Amino acid sequence: MQLEQLYAPVAADMEAVNQVIRKRLSSEVVLINQVAEYIIGAGGKRMRPALLLLVANALGYRGTHHHELAAVVEFIHTATLLHDDVVDESDLRRGRSTANAMFGNAAAVLVGDFLYSRAFQMMVGVKDMRVMSVLADATNVIAEGEVLQLLNVHNADVTVEDYLRVIHYKTATLFEAATRLGAILGSLDEAGQERLAAFGRHIGTAFQLIDDVLDYSGDEAETGKHLGDDLAEGKPTLPLIHVMQHGEPAEAALVRRAIEEGGRELFAEVMAAVHATGALEATRAHAAREAEAAAALLIELPPSNFKEVLLQLCSFAVGRNH
Repeated sequence: MQLEQLYAPVAADMEAVNQVIRKRLSSEVVLINQVAEYIIGAGGKRMRPALLLLVANALGYRGTHHHELAAVVEFIHTATLLHDDVVDESDLRRGRSTANAMFGNAAAVLVGDFLYSRAFQMMVGVKDMRVMSVLADATNVIAEGEVLQLLNVHNADVTVEDYLRVIHYKTATLFEAATRLGAILGSLDEAGQERLAAFGRHIGTAFQLIDDVLDYSGDEAETGKHLGDDLAEGKPTLPLIHVMQHGEPAEAALVRRAIEEGGRELFAEVMAAVHATGALEATRAHAAREAEAAAALLIELPPSNFKEVLLQLCSFAVGRNH
């Protein structure tokens, strides 16, 4: 099933979020409009804002703050993409040139800063200290995750626990913030908020683990990025860690060398080792466990179409091919 079909119960809300995004992107500085429109216009799965909308609706929220906060979450995510692509020297995302490739690194970084600051302007407008605290904390943790990942580049001694910590900080934190915000808007108590935040964390972790898998098995036309980008950047992701821990000594040595040196020269050999050792299957299995943990946390939500979509998104996060 396509995401557009899954999002049907919140289609009107998603359109309202798009309208907020367009309105809030507006700036008197022409370059900001050009770069922001370019990356927002590229689309994407919009899973983070969709999760916020679905949780809020599942809890019976009736208002408009969920539109504004979903746009805030998307702005923070977009800002991280702009900065990530500069740090990673990426030239392709979602099937087209990255903003830094089109407009230059300086413009990409500065427009990312604009999106962060605009997001904070918007969250202040909600006038809820709890909401501001969740988003401020999440943004800080994401930044820590970016630095942790940078420290791990070309480090072949990264453990599974080290890598999962990076995933939690860098990717799952914004999923967690989105679902927690939905719970806050839905007036859940603290325990309920924690359950739904944990749901977001688990589904976000599953989502990133499948990204790791697709870096060695995806179709570039569908994923919208080059195969082997992580290896080229010297990033020790879970499939590579699996090879080093479970492969033959020659396979482990090959992957260690590829991580330490970076580049694409050894990609074909590494790809063969990844497939030979069952690294992709092991990573998918880990993602499936995360998705199952996420689904189990929805048990106390009342029955609704929104809850059903949240459950289906757990399956989508693991079964997707892009």
